[in-house]
Amino acid sequence: MTLLGEIDERQLIEDFMSFIRPEGRVGPGDDAAITMEGVVATTDIVTFDRHFPAGMTYEQFGWHAAAVSFSDLAAMGARPTGFLAALALPADLEAQAAYDIMSGIDQCAEYCGTGIIGGDTKRGPGIVAGTALGTMDDRKPMLRSGAVPGDVVAVTGPVGGPAAALAAMDHSIEADAAKESLYTPIPRIDEGIALSASGAVSSCMDLSDGLGTALNTLCKASGVGMDIEIDFIPREDYVDRIAEESGVPVRDLLLGCGGEYELLFTADKGMLRKIYDAEVPFHIIGMVDDSGHPELLADGKRSRIGNGRY
Repeated sequence: MTLLGEIDERQLIEDFMSFIRPEGRVGPGDDAAITMEGVVATTDIVTFDRHFPAGMTYEQFGWHAAAVSFSDLAAMGARPTGFLAALALPADLEAQAAYDIMSGIDQCAEYCGTGIIGGDTKRGPGIVAGTALGTMDDRKPMLRSGAVPGDVVAVTGPVGGPAAALAAMDHSIEADAAKESLYTPIPRIDEGIALSASGAVSSCMDLSDGLGTALNTLCKASGVGMDIEIDFIPREDYVDRIAEESGVPVRDLLLGCGGEYELLFTADKGMLRKIYDAEVPFHIIGMVDDSGHPELLADGKRSRIGNGRY
């Protein structure tokens, strides 16, 4: 008998997909689904025990609970149109904490251009399940499949901040800026909409599970490989400082931790002008090839990029 704890999250999803009946224009397997009527929908769960690092406020926890789903809409290029929040909170939690969580959710929804349209509350161990709804406004959705050899690989902004924050906490290092990136991630809604409107993007997903996992996911979905240059991966100055002070390799901080909310995408290099014209900030970090998996070029050495986390 196989126990649930013996199966990782992605394998469990793959097992589910082997017997469920897919529905919609875009079904399971991408950052969000699209119904036959054109509604873009995605859902995610955050919990007190896994997603509430030291120093985070209840308001920031609420923001994070909404941001994870809005980021999935951003990865498709969808415009948010509503959010549903289901809270299962302990009976001994102070009422103000519950109000702060909902306030954080509402603030994130407002930032993303929409609001709360419903939800539910129950007694529970400390769980928020959020569902974000959106629309493509006649744009073509960006999917995880579609990358082809010769495409560039790019990210919309710096990575490594959340991992650096966790490393700093573990080693008692001052890192206020890094912690801010961990506590209040910013969904890249405008960037996603502009990227999808450009028509230049061949594949895309967000980095909520980490850059390493995202690279592997795009390669698998598209049936391609990638060459990534570590020196091309953008990061704030504090990432290298914290790596040095904590002893955690920079590679691990950049590739091995979730909590990132930038977008990873591939694009036809002959169409990059369209992305520049859309004024979307991005950094090219590598190229798509036909190797079947992502590899990292660092210090003149080549190595396989895995799905591991710091």
